[in-house]
Amino acid sequence: MPVEVWIILAVVVVTALAFDFTNGFHDTGNAMATTIATGALSPKVAVATSAVLNLVGAFLSIEVALTVTNKVVNIQGSDGSPVAGLMGIPILTLVLAGLIGGILWNLATWLFGLPSSSSHALFGGLIGAAIAALGLGGVKWSGVLVSVMIPAIAAPLVAGLIAVVGTKVIFRIVAKLPEERRDAGFRWGQVGSAGLVSLAHGTNDAQKTMGVITLALIAAGVWTDLHAIPLWVKIACAVAIAAGTYIGGWRVIRTLGKGLVEIVPPQGMAAQSAAAAIILSSSHLGMALSTTHVATGAILGSGIGREGATVRWRTAGRMAIAWLITLPAAALIGALCWFLAHAIGGVFGVAVVFVILVVASTLMYLRSRRRPVDHENVNDVWTDVPPSDEGESVPTKLAA
Repeated sequence: MPVEVWIILAVVVVTALAFDFTNGFHDTGNAMATTIATGALSPKVAVATSAVLNLVGAFLSIEVALTVTNKVVNIQGSDGSPVAGLMGIPILTLVLAGLIGGILWNLATWLFGLPSSSSHALFGGLIGAAIAALGLGGVKWSGVLVSVMIPAIAAPLVAGLIAVVGTKVIFRIVAKLPEERRDAGFRWGQVGSAGLVSLAHGTNDAQKTMGVITLALIAAGVWTDLHAIPLWVKIACAVAIAAGTYIGGWRVIRTLGKGLVEIVPPQGMAAQSAAAAIILSSSHLGMALSTTHVATGAILGSGIGREGATVRWRTAGRMAIAWLITLPAAALIGALCWFLAHAIGGVFGVAVVFVILVVASTLMYLRSRRRPVDHENVNDVWTDVPPSDEGESVPTKLAA
């Protein structure tokens, strides 16, 4: 294999692991936001626990990884060889462009504290790059419909319904218990259910990056098995998503834990249990759903199910808009990156779009430092900041 192909393959693998890292800190709140909000676990302990369980969960299944490899983009034949016109560098450039679309959208939504779907950002980026390179035939639309779009709509609705019912049942059972005694018991339940969500997140989200790296290896001709994932890929992706989870992603944790619903331990346990059940069952079936959509649906359901709970529909509306535009926005970025890299060509084209990724990511990080959110203020009282001022909600003491 030519040296430049090895270089581009290495860039793709590094970028894929960078996406996995952003996926980890972007989605930590799916498991731990309610646990942190109610004080069941301290913020630092919560993210550390979630990181370990994400690491373990990444090794429990490969069904979602195979979905990404085989069912989304149409860039390899039945024998695993790349389709005509995309041998070597072009197909690797396509995968890289898709990853950049996913990373930049992840970072943009994290900056605004919006818990959008890392999964849909990744799929959007890949779909946009595939359409740019191959036309509409570059996408396996039946696979996208069955394994991505249907779960995207159904999963949060089902999770929300289960959380509504679970919350109502729990509060009916404990109605006569003193609040302090009730909450103390359910905090332990929250710890257990949050652990299940973290484990489930590892089985679903870490595998998406495994699938992308395997896709790149197939494109480079160094892997041909369409029904397996290399062991080193599993280990690298598990470590990357666990490291990202440990970083925290505090801006998104704050939105889910404080900005959506006022949460008490019983409803937090109901929400997390519903989310874990949906994610684990979907991972077993190979459905690459959005754990963010599921967790958010479950949290909203717990708010609806608890009588007198405050549900902030304005925040939910902003999140819904982000959900709707995630896939097309990431697709647009992926397509633009493909056109730019392909027009320049070779290693230099890949280097240009990679530099754009690094510069854009750095600028967004620096922007986030203007209003930092971390483990010390993640649970401060929620205060809406006007859209003209970053469009996000920040701790009260930071808004002064």
